[in-house]
Amino acid sequence: MRIVIIAPPWVAVPPPAYGGTEGVLDTLARGLHGTGHDVLLFTTGDSTCPVPRASVLPQAVGVGAAGSATELRHVIHAYKAAAGADVVHDHTLVGPVYADRFVGLPVLTTNHGPFQSELGDYYRAIGDRTPIIAISHHQASTAEGIPIAAVIHHGLDLERHPAGTGDGDYALFLGRMCPEKGVDTAIRVARRAGVPLRIAAKMREPAEQLYFDRRVRPLLGRDIDYVGEVGGVDKLALLGGATCLLNPIAWAEPFGMVMLEALACGTPVVATPMGAVPEIVDHDVTGFICSGEESLAKAVVAAGDLDREACRQAVAGRFSARRMVADHLALYSAVSDCGALPLAS
Repeated sequence: MRIVIIAPPWVAVPPPAYGGTEGVLDTLARGLHGTGHDVLLFTTGDSTCPVPRASVLPQAVGVGAAGSATELRHVIHAYKAAAGADVVHDHTLVGPVYADRFVGLPVLTTNHGPFQSELGDYYRAIGDRTPIIAISHHQASTAEGIPIAAVIHHGLDLERHPAGTGDGDYALFLGRMCPEKGVDTAIRVARRAGVPLRIAAKMREPAEQLYFDRRVRPLLGRDIDYVGEVGGVDKLALLGGATCLLNPIAWAEPFGMVMLEALACGTPVVATPMGAVPEIVDHDVTGFICSGEESLAKAVVAAGDLDREACRQAVAGRFSARRMVADHLALYSAVSDCGALPLAS
């Protein structure tokens, strides 16, 4: 099967640091290529994913740094490269709309964001002709009036995430510097628990900087350390050394790739019961799901007693790259064979 994956132009694949979607696309493209399929990843020129690649933009343009014309140029060249494909898996927003001009070309897309936003109108508009993948059952449950072709959880390569011992004696926050991720909550919880906290967070946008200056910076010090944005081996080392990942999100996140990364390193997750968290974390086995700062603080202390190998096995059993690739291939085959897929809401 000839499969073309179109990545957004904002971040390279794989991402040099923060970039959950781009990390998933790297794993998916490598996995599909490894099964013997003819894979083309249309991405930016600075991407390093080890599969056949094509691009028109020499480097990633950055989230919020370019407009729709840049994405459209990226998409136009992507569909030129996709000529003759058995299936196109498009992860841009412009692409599925532009694809209407290519009659008979099987195209599907994944929504990596919330349906209950301005994206809702967009996916309602394309859902009658473009199969849409949801990334969690909770996300799919919010897709009012939008047909969902399949729910496919993300996966990752366990062997690329070495097991850590948690001997750093710190809790870790890893994500984006914004209120919905709960960075300031994580600080208060860690202080209440008496556990040092390391904060590794993306902070590039003005709103992220403002939130940091107003609500996070004043709380730093006394075992609360902001270490900046990390990626690669540095991220894995931080995850492996942590006694837990503290993830007190305050929004219904559609998935939460950071939780998989933590579990793969053997690190339990302490999180609030928002969005897809209950689909990823097994309470009292691979972490704790609870509300309120007092309960979260108790869970941070208790997380050190959980079995770290059980965390890794949860990834191996339910969130492996192999399972993710197989799920996508099943859908690709259905779309390619039928030209259009009967969609289930």
